[in-house]
Amino acid sequence: MQQVADRAGVSLGTVSFVVNGTKYVSPATTARVTAAMQELNFRNNVVARALASRRTRIIALLFPTAGDRFSATTSEFFMSAAERASQRDHHLVLWPVDPAGQDLDDLVSGGLVDGVILMEVRMDDPRVDVLSALDVPFTLIGRTRDSSGLPFVDIDFETTIEDSLDHLVGLGHRRFALVLEDLDGTPMAGYAPHLRAQATFAASTTRRRVHGTVIHSGQGSEGGRRAAAELLAADPAVTSVLIMKEDSSAGLLVGLYEAGLRVPTDVSVLSLASSAAAGDQHFPRLSTMVAPSRELGMRAADALIDQLDGTTGELPHLLLPCELRIADSTAEAPASR
Repeated sequence: MQQVADRAGVSLGTVSFVVNGTKYVSPATTARVTAAMQELNFRNNVVARALASRRTRIIALLFPTAGDRFSATTSEFFMSAAERASQRDHHLVLWPVDPAGQDLDDLVSGGLVDGVILMEVRMDDPRVDVLSALDVPFTLIGRTRDSSGLPFVDIDFETTIEDSLDHLVGLGHRRFALVLEDLDGTPMAGYAPHLRAQATFAASTTRRRVHGTVIHSGQGSEGGRRAAAELLAADPAVTSVLIMKEDSSAGLLVGLYEAGLRVPTDVSVLSLASSAAAGDQHFPRLSTMVAPSRELGMRAADALIDQLDGTTGELPHLLLPCELRIADSTAEAPASR
């Protein structure tokens, strides 16, 4: 470090402040120190830095080990959070955890991470209770039943469902189906996004005086095909389907085609909380309520790091709706079926 100090023309203490982040150093001086470190191929010792600052500058994104839940949209959350953490001189690691939170104590009490971001939140999530009891800084990507006292960022599923129905009702549709993942009997039962979407869908279709059916799909393409058969059995006259299950969308389209229905001529299909890239992998290309994954990932990282830096004022409560991207799978309702 002395060589870095000599090269930058600063004291050894100033180099330590820059390396460990323990005291403010002006941007100009920081730039000189950083340049000297690069010229001398200086590599900061993470362990020594942690001992000096009492922080590892590592944060963990906790993801449930139950089932195959890591989708392309989930990856966007993780990558954007990791990029933001790096921009703020932190490292983010993806850490699979038990849905009941039984292994959180080992992660947190070992001092490996400074704080955590919790994803795939359930209405009554035991992991939140464990984290609160451990007194570790955390932020949610999602909401529990009552998140008023918790820091969170989340998709505004209520607004997303309303906007979806606005689009389809504007095209003349009056008979709707909502397809969600079947999580009954699994560790992810009570998954908050599904319950919020289903509750809003039921209330909105009732208020609008239109017909609404909810179908729960199994895993993958085969689950989507079966969901198509089930929804047509429940409502043969359905003209519009909202699906919130990325891995089953292709199977749903196949199932509708096998039933002799054309998308979007006979039935419109709208993908919820997914990405344009995922929608473009289907035929026809899916109209999509695009999830604000990148912004929420960045905001979650900011919310947690602000807590760690002691710069947080009020608890962050951020809700962002999905944005409609119209493609080839939604059209005017058929005159008759």
